[in-house]
Amino acid sequence: MSSALSSDDSPLGLTVHTLPQPQEVAAAQLGRTTAGRWKMLAVLVVCLAPVVASYLTFYVVRPEGRRNFGELIEPQRALPDLVGISLDGKSVNLRELKDQWLLVSVAPGACDEQCARHLYMQRQLREGLGKEKDRLDWVWLVSDAAPVAQSVQPALKEATVIRVPQAELAKWLQPQAGHELQDHLYLVDPMGKWMMRFPARIDAQAAVNVRRDLDRLLRASVHWDKAGR
Repeated sequence: MSSALSSDDSPLGLTVHTLPQPQEVAAAQLGRTTAGRWKMLAVLVVCLAPVVASYLTFYVVRPEGRRNFGELIEPQRALPDLVGISLDGKSVNLRELKDQWLLVSVAPGACDEQCARHLYMQRQLREGLGKEKDRLDWVWLVSDAAPVAQSVQPALKEATVIRVPQAELAKWLQPQAGHELQDHLYLVDPMGKWMMRFPARIDAQAAVNVRRDLDRLLRASVHWDKAGR
């Protein structure tokens, strides 16, 4: 028998690996945690960028602000903490109406010719927005205790109608000099701020200009309101 060992009889070779030190493990974990947080922050920035951009476009840059038909209100006035009564007798805080655009008219319950014309325009302007119409509510604030005229009730199915005393409304909304609250249509943004007043006693031709303003504002705010209520 040969005394020399064959290749199969060679002793096993063992390699001893040094165990990681506790501080090294902690450093690695910290690095992974930090990297994960940066990734989450990057995702958050990407998600919020369209919202921030549209907000800045409308409230800071306003590239087409001088071409508005409606008058921009400065400073803007937030929806008041004011409780009114709906047509079905329920209490409604005006601040509950925020989160989408509001096209608002004000008139006594008897609803004269101008009131009826405003209600018709509000409905038509909303319908004219097509697939975007659910981003805008048309609101009639009834400014006295008189019953709502029977002649207009059938047309109010999609309207938000709330009875609020005129004295309280006058603390929030304001007409142009020489006019009354009921002479205008008012626009409230999704953040609950009255930000535009349309000229008094608008007619069908002027409604085209109102529509243009609405289209522009809806495009600028596409990421920061809630469709439907």
